[in-house]
Amino acid sequence: MLKFRIFRFDPQSDKEPWYKTYEVDAKPEERILDCLNKIRWEQDGTLGYRMSCAHGVCGSDGMRINGVCALACQKLVRDYADAREITLEPLPFFQVRKDLMVDMEDFLDRVRSMRPYLVREGAPPEKESLQSPEEHTKVEDVIRCILCACCTGACPVMSENPDYVGPAALVWAYRYLYDSRDCAFESRLAKLNEPNSVWPCVNHFECTRVCPKSIPVTKSINFMKREIKKRLPEKSQ
Repeated sequence: MLKFRIFRFDPQSDKEPWYKTYEVDAKPEERILDCLNKIRWEQDGTLGYRMSCAHGVCGSDGMRINGVCALACQKLVRDYADAREITLEPLPFFQVRKDLMVDMEDFLDRVRSMRPYLVREGAPPEKESLQSPEEHTKVEDVIRCILCACCTGACPVMSENPDYVGPAALVWAYRYLYDSRDCAFESRLAKLNEPNSVWPCVNHFECTRVCPKSIPVTKSINFMKREIKKRLPEKSQ
């Protein structure tokens, strides 16, 4: 039997957050998400959390597990074999909608601010825009992002500067800045040079450590900083 201490808060009925402890008959090879499902299905149907694919593809079940942001569908019970209990909390810096569910709109707005789509000049091509394997290599790491928000929840800068666009948005900025099919390099670089874009990052590396897709987030941000200093030396922060 394994104890789960779970953050509970329903803004429609609770004045303050609280924690409730559940016991689950959990096997070492089971996922944390499996245990959450057992709690909801067998003990407490009021527990709120998100899930969809349950295979680390959709990014729905991001949360803080024993103080570290992660996907509940990727973490196994045996990963916490030395823990007396497992504490589950919502991602930090996000407004709680209910229990482990957070409001993602502000997070997605920050991603949208980086124009996460190809910007083309002239008439659209009659066929798909081609890209060589060498050109694709430049962005193949960052295209793995599934918008789970674990990196943003783990970033210490978010508590110091709530206006910081956040590491996930910058991953998407990198993805299109270096996409060979895009035609907005200069304007994208100017956007990244704004005070709350790349410059607040001070290399804590927490975003890189928690990324469930092993994206080199901090390295990508530093690469964009160097690009700005090289191309916009008189304007760089």
